[in-house]
Amino acid sequence: MPLSDRILSFLDRPIVRNGIIGVILLNAVVLGLETSDAVMAAAGPLIVAIDMACLAVFVVELALKLVALRLSFFRSGWNLFDFVIVGIAIVPGAGNFSVLRALRVLRLLRVISVAPTLRRVVEGFVRAIPGMGSVIVLMGMIFYISAVLATQLFGDAFPEWFGDLGASTYSLFQVMTLESWSMGIVRPVMEVHPYAWAFFVPFILITTFAVVNLLVGLIVNSMQEAHNEEDAARTDEYRDEVLARLKAIEARLQQDAARD
Repeated sequence: MPLSDRILSFLDRPIVRNGIIGVILLNAVVLGLETSDAVMAAAGPLIVAIDMACLAVFVVELALKLVALRLSFFRSGWNLFDFVIVGIAIVPGAGNFSVLRALRVLRLLRVISVAPTLRRVVEGFVRAIPGMGSVIVLMGMIFYISAVLATQLFGDAFPEWFGDLGASTYSLFQVMTLESWSMGIVRPVMEVHPYAWAFFVPFILITTFAVVNLLVGLIVNSMQEAHNEEDAARTDEYRDEVLARLKAIEARLQQDAARD
């Protein structure tokens, strides 16, 4: 077996893959402990050593993938994702790069590329982005129209909430999320404008219960499609393996028949 195949086979073993996930989670805990002055005062050198050991494991893993895949390593989006995340941790965290030290916590995101189930969730979300574009444009139009109306209707009485388009948009976003929308915004507005419910109720029905659920439906549908494609690919791989075995058995039977 070629060296590249042996390396990929080694990295694909469940014990290795689960070990990498364990190192990622351990590193996330260590990075959280580094934010505590008391913990760093008591065991700072040990925590830093564990952090460096985790980083060394990530670097070795990427190096093995680079040796096995060579230039094809950069053709995979997940490999590029891992490369960037680990590369940020290697850059010195001093001077102009001090902000990159805080970004080391992004290493926790590497668990997405290692865990197939999480990777399928992200792939489903990415697949949904094109379809979400039209819905987001529709949402933007609804928000713009509603913000203009709210500014004209309620801006004079409530300038803090609806004094301009920006304030109106933010207030309507709060209403859409149903965060203190009734007692915090709508009822105070209704004390001055009794018929304001005729504006807010349709807005909530359209945005919160229709458009937002449409976005959720698109994401769920895309995830299901990604799952079905993965199952189909796994079925095709299993079928090809069975056919290869059958051909091997047929060839062996023909050889035995020829000897007889």
